[in-house]
Amino acid sequence: QVQLVESGGGLVQAGGSLRLSCAASGRTFSNWGMGWFRQAPGKERTFVAGITWNGGRTRYADSVKGRFTISRDNAKNTAYLQMNSLKPEDTAVYVCAARPALYGTVVPTTTGSYDYWGQGTQVTVSS
Repeated sequence: QVQLVESGGGLVQAGGSLRLSCAASGRTFSNWGMGWFRQAPGKERTFVAGITWNGGRTRYADSVKGRFTISRDNAKNTAYLQMNSLKPEDTAVYVCAARPALYGTVVPTTTGSYDYWGQGTQVTVSS
């Protein structure tokens, strides 16, 4: 019942910035908690950042804390991931995810906690 489409990935030099967008379909965007995950070649998909349905709480992986910022604009049905000070180890396919959230008090970090996924967008950071 929700469709997610990511955009904004690309090739960037180390130290540069990118902003990823996740556009959600439908009129119930405000009822979904949102998350960003990433998967590097040969590695498991891991949590990057998450945000509650009302934007009141955010959570970040230790590896990106202080460099990445997750946000959302419910009026535009869009979630964002601002990535600054990018490192080669940030290279991965970044995937947007959504979960139903009626209370907005929890930001889970496991893939099994999210029900809907986008197609992913490639982020490549060169040295």
